[in-house]
Amino acid sequence: MRKLMLLLAVGAIAGCQTPLPPVNPQMAWVEFATPTPGGKLLMADRLDNQRLSDGRYFQVTPGSHELRVRFDFEVFGGGGSLMTGPMERLCYLTIRYDHFEAGKRYRLEGRSLAFTPSARLYNDRQEIVAEDRESYCII
Repeated sequence: MRKLMLLLAVGAIAGCQTPLPPVNPQMAWVEFATPTPGGKLLMADRLDNQRLSDGRYFQVTPGSHELRVRFDFEVFGGGGSLMTGPMERLCYLTIRYDHFEAGKRYRLEGRSLAFTPSARLYNDRQEIVAEDRESYCII
């Protein structure tokens, strides 16, 4: 049992240290940010309805794509008996963008306003090019 636990721990640590792949100039690169307080995790979940094995980024071919991200954030209570501390929310947000360009970098930002999550996709000139069109939260 100890060997199994040690193997799992080593595997988890090694997985966290895997470097990002080189940027392919024939594809567009999408990185993530969570600029609002309470944003804990934003990671890639699906690209064109296909589950991804690495949630740290999207690298997509030029053209139209649907991106789904997992967004974990905290909602802070305002006192009272219902919420005495921060509550964690787990949501999935979907963004569709039709004009990804090869060699360009994009930034997808996950934001929250109280219990409501949102996402925006920015191009390399910091212009908003798409916003989430669908979201659902599990907790």
